[in-house]
Amino acid sequence: MSESIHPVRAWILAVRPKTLPAAISPVILGSAIAAHGGGFVAGPALAALFGALMLQVASNLANDVFDHEKGADQPDRLGPTRVVSSGLLSGFEVRVGLVVVLLAAFCAGAYLVGVAGYPIAIIGLLAAVCAIAYTAGPYPLGYHGLGELFVFVFFGPIAVAGTTYVQLKFIPGLALYAGVSQGALATNILVVNNLRDIEQDRRAQKLTLAVRFGERFCMAQYGTLLLVAYLMPILAWATGEAQWLALLPLITLPVAFLTLRAVGLSRGTRLNALLARTAQVMLLFGILFSLGVWATS
Repeated sequence: MSESIHPVRAWILAVRPKTLPAAISPVILGSAIAAHGGGFVAGPALAALFGALMLQVASNLANDVFDHEKGADQPDRLGPTRVVSSGLLSGFEVRVGLVVVLLAAFCAGAYLVGVAGYPIAIIGLLAAVCAIAYTAGPYPLGYHGLGELFVFVFFGPIAVAGTTYVQLKFIPGLALYAGVSQGALATNILVVNNLRDIEQDRRAQKLTLAVRFGERFCMAQYGTLLLVAYLMPILAWATGEAQWLALLPLITLPVAFLTLRAVGLSRGTRLNALLARTAQVMLLFGILFSLGVWATS
């Protein structure tokens, strides 16, 4: 496919806006926790948000170009359009975009290192390397069943705790509970993605957990991660790390359950809408958790 399309539209497709809640939600929550601790600082909060978005976009661009080069994006692809395999952008163009985005993330990271010290440099470097290594390099994480681990860690505990740390200079226990909740919900976005692509990935020898263990495992994984996510506000309240308003995310539980049920009943392209809905559940959960924490600051 190489239909005519405006370059701006092509780059929007490459960025994959529907995946960005995975980067936005943890930073909002981490900043709310910083406010709860009496230390919200706008500059580091905005820099953390910008850096997280750039790393998410970098991962998306890397996936687009390197999945194409590895033969994982076939003409019968069920997911959203990939710009390199469809001919909308060249591999060279996307690589240049990847470098630009990484440089932008580096600038945000350099500022945060100046604010909070060398631990942020280590976290930023690891995040950048893993974002690229997800589909590139001699041992691409996504091709060896390690994608879920990467997403859980970097879009969960590290994103939330890191955002809190650059503002408070320490990590309260609440950030860990919140980080686990966000990591679990972010991982579910990948679970839906891998469930949709299970046949294509199997042919491309992309050994995701879905390919290794099958569709039933994916559903058990999705449900378990939801359970973990929704337990975290309860545990934070029960242990005294947060007050009862931190339970606000629980009002989204019916939506999450309906999404789980729909994922179980859907296959193929119908999972595209459910991937977006899973990201929306994460964002809504994060916003409500943030409001509950912020209201008791």
